[in-house]
Amino acid sequence: MARFSQFGGEIAAIAILGLSFLVPFVTDSPFVYSTQNLIAVAVTAAFSVYIMLRMDLLTFAVPAFMAIGGYAAAIAGLKGGIVDSFALTALSFIAPALVALPLGILILRLRGIYFVLVTFLLTQILQLLIFETPDLTGGTNGLVGMPATTLFGIELADNRAVLLLAIGVAFAAAVITALVSVWLRREFAAIEENEVLAQSLGLVVWRYKVIGFVAAAGLAGMAGFSLVNMLLTAHPTSFSPQSSVNYIAYTIIGGRGSMLGPLVGATLLVWMSSIFSTHGEFSEGLYGLLIVVVVLAARGGIVGTLAAGYRRLSGQWRAGGSAAPIVGTVKEAAHERG
Repeated sequence: MARFSQFGGEIAAIAILGLSFLVPFVTDSPFVYSTQNLIAVAVTAAFSVYIMLRMDLLTFAVPAFMAIGGYAAAIAGLKGGIVDSFALTALSFIAPALVALPLGILILRLRGIYFVLVTFLLTQILQLLIFETPDLTGGTNGLVGMPATTLFGIELADNRAVLLLAIGVAFAAAVITALVSVWLRREFAAIEENEVLAQSLGLVVWRYKVIGFVAAAGLAGMAGFSLVNMLLTAHPTSFSPQSSVNYIAYTIIGGRGSMLGPLVGATLLVWMSSIFSTHGEFSEGLYGLLIVVVVLAARGGIVGTLAAGYRRLSGQWRAGGSAAPIVGTVKEAAHERG
């Protein structure tokens, strides 16, 4: 029971995404299919932000890694004839992860606003590279007409199959996120609470930051593949630098303290954005008002605020601790991994 409570967020997020496989079989609504596809993409991308926030790092590089994963899958499908969904999903994870490895070694020594600025510039630079390499990426026209993917030889061409694949990618992303979060729980907690103290007590901080950065890049690449597969097109506008703000908002508004946060935040904001889109010129204002209300009413995110309320009601609420538990966490992490 204690272990379930400790990893309850990871278990719940995986379970909810597992249940979402039922959605395509209980409705044929094009609106639900479209919205659920967008939610699956958003959740996968938000998991990338979530892993970085576990190390107290705010990244704007999600669209860049989404583009790498999405374009890698599109090029493999159009020019390499690879249509197997497992192979394309793996490729969309590995390609941005390989790019992130040397980048992480270089930029993860930066902190605060400097790291944020560099990650934002990475997305800008990648956009320029896409436009300037038309032979590979199609330039401003993008790569159009990506062939339908297959699963065990079965073509996934209709709307239901595309949605099931998007949910499957999100489910795989949740499993990867849970594994990384559980495996490096102490290390991430130590880095988030006090990176300098963690390093002084023997934790090899940069090693775990690179692992987290690489995993986050791979997750973003999977989201890029899911988006490209939904649109059957890889286009630069799908990976604009401004979209990084949405993925960050999903995670923070849902709650950065649990895997349920990105899931709840992405589901709520994407669903409400789809509903507000029917209100024409008022849609952006209504969406912005929703975000303001949630931020003011739930400072710890929706999931964090609900969890805090539950702890208060159950009499288990505890005031914030001192540096002692932080030191203990760092010593445990350093002893096990250092």
